[in-house]
Amino acid sequence: MKRIGVTGHRDIPAEAMPHVLAGMKAVLCGRRGALVALSSLAEGADQIFAGMALACGAELTVVIPSGDYEEGFDDPCALARYRRLRRRASQEVRLAFPHATDEAYYAAGAYIADNCDRLLAVWDGRPARGPGGTGDIVRYARERGKPVTVVWCDGVERV
Repeated sequence: MKRIGVTGHRDIPAEAMPHVLAGMKAVLCGRRGALVALSSLAEGADQIFAGMALACGAELTVVIPSGDYEEGFDDPCALARYRRLRRRASQEVRLAFPHATDEAYYAAGAYIADNCDRLLAVWDGRPARGPGGTGDIVRYARERGKPVTVVWCDGVERV
């Protein structure tokens, strides 16, 4: 069974989206054998990845960083997507952090990196904007010898 985890930006510019979707599809769809996708279901890359993984027939493992994780969703649509995807998960891993902090987000990203065979990173190649961000998780995975597939559109920068 192949396990693919995700880390990625919450805000993906519209001009990068077709490239990001094609890159995710190439990694997730058309594989032989069972596939498990690991995601924290954050807004943006995590939710897109989880939805595509389910559409491609993968099982979904959700990694919840904290007890109050849902309170961090400012967009009601993103929260609704989170809840829908979470209900479809075949497994849920709940970390012991009571509050959604940078430490909790980093721990969730590290858990995903530690428990996947490959990490898919929707990443612009820049340093993380805060502890536990995409750049930090990519560095963590690479330091441990984990294969990382970066999906981004050259020349596109996040705001």
